[in-house]
Amino acid sequence: MQVHSTPRCAVDGAPPAAPAARAEAVHEGDDREQEQALLAALRIVVTGEPDPGPLAGWDALVAATPETDVAQLSGWAGLRRLAGYEPLYVLAVSGDEVLGGAVVLRRKVAGMLRVGYVSYGPVVAHRLTSIRQTVLSQLLDALAGVARRHTALFVQPPAHADDVAVELMRRGFRFSQGGIAGIAPAATMRVDLTQDEQALRGNLSRRLRTWTRQWPQRGVKVRVGDERDIPLLTGLAASTAEYQGFTPFPLSYQESLYAALKPGGHVVLLIGEVSGAPVAAELMTGCGGVLKSRITGLDRTSTEAAKLNVASAMIWEAISWGKAHGFHYFDFGGLHAESVRALTTAENPGDVDQEQLDGPDRFKVKFGGQVFEYPPAVELIGSRVVRFGYDVLGRGSAGRKVLIWLRELLRGGR
Repeated sequence: MQVHSTPRCAVDGAPPAAPAARAEAVHEGDDREQEQALLAALRIVVTGEPDPGPLAGWDALVAATPETDVAQLSGWAGLRRLAGYEPLYVLAVSGDEVLGGAVVLRRKVAGMLRVGYVSYGPVVAHRLTSIRQTVLSQLLDALAGVARRHTALFVQPPAHADDVAVELMRRGFRFSQGGIAGIAPAATMRVDLTQDEQALRGNLSRRLRTWTRQWPQRGVKVRVGDERDIPLLTGLAASTAEYQGFTPFPLSYQESLYAALKPGGHVVLLIGEVSGAPVAAELMTGCGGVLKSRITGLDRTSTEAAKLNVASAMIWEAISWGKAHGFHYFDFGGLHAESVRALTTAENPGDVDQEQLDGPDRFKVKFGGQVFEYPPAVELIGSRVVRFGYDVLGRGSAGRKVLIWLRELLRGGR
């Protein structure tokens, strides 16, 4: 859908407003009055257990706000309890309406340090105009207060919310020093699904365009799975984890993830088969118009899966499924900082030597997406002693390994 703006006339000597313009002005006035009424009743609620009404309102707000993430849903907060986290909700409420908020996930590290993080928050209702900044300001005041009651709080602002980082810095935060704060990916690769199918196919690498015509003829099929396929996903993901050298999520966690997000329609599982035999799986989450890859699995022992490039078939089908179901973007779920620098500093992305990129990133760029960067992460470490030790660790290679270990500990099961 295209939106055309109407040129504004100069105030002096402007002709009388047309009926449509007068109606729009009245509508805007009504909106301002309604928002001022909401502001008059605004209160900030900080609680670990919100009442059912506000909790449902919060989930509805997150789902309806463009380019949000499931990491701010209550279902995700419940899931993170399995990894030892306790959620804390910071909500801006007016009457029965939730206007914004953030979910802080916190746990103890080393038995005594209380650390928390916010992934892609806070979120403010996108319909708000005249009072958005006031609502955000009160939320950030509360968030800063929460930070000072913890050893450290790390915040990755949501998409297009650069003002969140700036305002938190005014409240004592600082830009992330690159240690633990990388709890949520700061950059990713996205495919714009608002393009027509011909454009999406045309953006693929030449070899992948050929494969899209060959897969159906060569017995490659991708179907939508359900909870009965989670053990299959777990096994295939373990194969990928062993190949790439990371620790896979256990079956119980993946079952809980699917169960937590399925009621709101925030998860989909695709299963790839060759001649009826399952060889690949892709679990994705959906929120705010963004379909995001979360867990990938491929049978690395299958020569057929490799020969027929089934891993790429899974992504192409995910892109097609996302477009058919009204999503605006397909998100690969992260991109390494080195790849971001290489892809964004080149005058022409096509000139980048893709062989120099990390293996998973090299795979992602073949689908014609664009680099997407979130606002900078910020952190508040209240204790001078802890902050000093944290900074010292970040200066040496051995210390950075410790920080990476701590980051992975915190991110586990994200």
